[in-house]
Amino acid sequence: MSCDIMVVKIGDRRQRSPEVQEVLSRFGCCIKVRLGLHETENACAEEGVLVLQLTGEKKEMLALEKALNEMENVKAKMVMLD
Repeated sequence: MSCDIMVVKIGDRRQRSPEVQEVLSRFGCCIKVRLGLHETENACAEEGVLVLQLTGEKKEMLALEKALNEMENVKAKMVMLD
């Protein structure tokens, strides 16, 4: 069984979140699990991390990664575990 994970780092989180959400919605059929993390100790941090477990066609997963990486202050990286 393979496990396809994508980690997404979002800088300028409050500004970029609507844009990132639009892309995630567009590729929603290949997202099995989504976990969002950001620091909230003193105030909401401007940087956040998403961990996505993906399913489906590799082509679709790579298209999601490309769409996210085309955004300013967003970096996505696939991790494929066999």
